[in-house]
Amino acid sequence: MAVLLLVFGYGTYRLVTEATERKGRGVGLQNVRIVLDDPLFRSAIGHNLRLLLALPILTALALLVAILLNEALRGWRVHRFAVFLPYVLPIPVVGVIFSQVLTLHGVLNQGLDAIGLGGLSEDWLGQPRWALSAVGAVIVWKELGFGVVLFLSRLLSLPADVFEAARVDGAGFWRLHTKITLPLLRPIIAFYLVIEGITLVSWVFNYVFTLTRGGPADATQVAETYIYSTATTYNAPSLAASAACVLMVGVFAMMVAFTIARARLAEDDR
Repeated sequence: MAVLLLVFGYGTYRLVTEATERKGRGVGLQNVRIVLDDPLFRSAIGHNLRLLLALPILTALALLVAILLNEALRGWRVHRFAVFLPYVLPIPVVGVIFSQVLTLHGVLNQGLDAIGLGGLSEDWLGQPRWALSAVGAVIVWKELGFGVVLFLSRLLSLPADVFEAARVDGAGFWRLHTKITLPLLRPIIAFYLVIEGITLVSWVFNYVFTLTRGGPADATQVAETYIYSTATTYNAPSLAASAACVLMVGVFAMMVAFTIARARLAEDDR
């Protein structure tokens, strides 16, 4: 408790103190109002919310891959390792690799040209309309392995006789997993949604900074990069602290909402 109070409690206190001061003078919520009125900050928050659209895609893919691996897919141990490997790679390494893959003359576009789909080639990180989607795709690729291992570990612990009985009764693949597997995985799915939801809102700085640095034309600017650039490039630590407080409150509210939803799911399961 003492360590938690020292690390988080004091850090939060200093953050709030910095956010309510300017050049040593108390200004109340003026810094927060300036930040909230900044179109760039509102745009950054909008980009974080748009990245949340990747959450259902990420969860569905992780569930599908975990179920396929649990069905004793040939070579499933190799596939499990291949799927989990990206998750253990450092994010800066992933960012540097994909910043080369997704350029106009990168490996992706070269592959499209090789199979006759050169018309689909784009400068995925260099065009504002595609840049944020490309960042989201990289996040899905990186975070997929955690969900697969999480869901697969739960699937391996479920009683096999339940699935065998359903198969004997004539349940097919989709009916088996929608009526039996998904209900049994609901608490784990809820936990995964909480973790990845927080990641997409407040832990994407490394992805954005190594891939695009917030560009092009601020098309991938998120709350974290806004805070970083405000504190360093524009030398406005009070405004940066205010933006960090807004982000902290938003993440805390989201955690509370997810926790309440998870508790209700647990009650329904009982």
